[in-house]
Amino acid sequence: MIGAVRGFKDIYGKEALIWEKLENIIRNCFHIWGFNEVKLPILEKTELFKRGIGDTTDIVEKEMYTFLDKSNESVTLRPEGTASTIRFFNEHKLYGQEKTFKFFYIGPMFRYERPQKGRLRQFHQAGVELLGDETPYAELEVLTLMSYLLDTLGIKERSLFINNLGCPDCRKDYKRKLLAYLEDREELCEDCKRRRLTNPLRILDCKQEKCKESIVKAPKITDFLCEHCKTHQKLLEKLLNRVNISYNIDPHIVRGLDYYNKIVFEVHAKGLGAQSAILAGGRYDSLSKDLGGYDIPAVGWALGIERLSLLLTDDFVKDEGIDIFFIYFDEKGEEIAISAIYELRKKGVKTAYDATIGSLKSKLRKADKLKSRYVIILGENEIKQNIFLLKNMADGIQKTFPIDKLKNIDKEI
Repeated sequence: MIGAVRGFKDIYGKEALIWEKLENIIRNCFHIWGFNEVKLPILEKTELFKRGIGDTTDIVEKEMYTFLDKSNESVTLRPEGTASTIRFFNEHKLYGQEKTFKFFYIGPMFRYERPQKGRLRQFHQAGVELLGDETPYAELEVLTLMSYLLDTLGIKERSLFINNLGCPDCRKDYKRKLLAYLEDREELCEDCKRRRLTNPLRILDCKQEKCKESIVKAPKITDFLCEHCKTHQKLLEKLLNRVNISYNIDPHIVRGLDYYNKIVFEVHAKGLGAQSAILAGGRYDSLSKDLGGYDIPAVGWALGIERLSLLLTDDFVKDEGIDIFFIYFDEKGEEIAISAIYELRKKGVKTAYDATIGSLKSKLRKADKLKSRYVIILGENEIKQNIFLLKNMADGIQKTFPIDKLKNIDKEI
């Protein structure tokens, strides 16, 4: 028997119902905030992610599903959605049509990671990207949306953590100080020893315990911020206080992608153990230009649907059952039932039937299992009298109706 690929999962039954409702709520919240959906391709040119995410990041170095297609071009299953959104924006020459742009996406991403609870190799994200606003009001827009969405889903036990990575001017002195601190750190993993020469800030994002311990006393970027970046953060904090969104300043947040600058943030929730981050993002003002496109500021975030679904309570979705279950025992009963079922379904009535041979008792058990509100019985005697029986499954009350009312029985229930 052929099984699923490791780290790839089937979603069905109640879990599929949870996802359906969750995605509907996410879309509704995004629309309220004025974001418009873009359906991005799953496959992109590898160069997009090497240039966008950074070729010294763990994602590009270790985790991407990359291969040569039949035209010998290197392509990659998308590991995230921001670079694809910017590629879409530039390719379709949207700049200049409006001052600001609001996009969202929902769909699968792919990273070759060690599968664990809430983290698979095919995982799903919902993300928002706001382009064209360089002020802290853009961060306010996406963070108020985050707060509204999580409140709507009932995720109350959560914490927002914010850091400021500064701009390129801030980072010049900081990189020199960081390199001096890291120079003699032989306890670093082999990847981080190499990153000292290529991209020392990536060391701050390493997940190896010995590297985490080594950078505890490392210089902090927040001590090197220019006045512009400090002012940007102060205004954002003022705005968040104004709308009563609580936050924590955490100088250790750097995020795992090279394109971030200034404000970055993460949301962590209780109940997920060590992997507690459910949403993360930040500002990426230079990404579009780095990809050869328009010079446009941007900010956004993405949430993990798998992790978010783990936080939802058992009553997030309820099996509401069906409206009517049809019971019949012969060919004539089937003829009447099938025609009526089709007409009722076209009107939005949830119906079901059992075409197998069985007793009235067994078919009633099936109706009960499906949580049917009503049962329609078309037995031999009923058909001879040109009637049908309607039974209320909640109170057991039965009523009879003429056969010609069968296709409009929805008006009686």
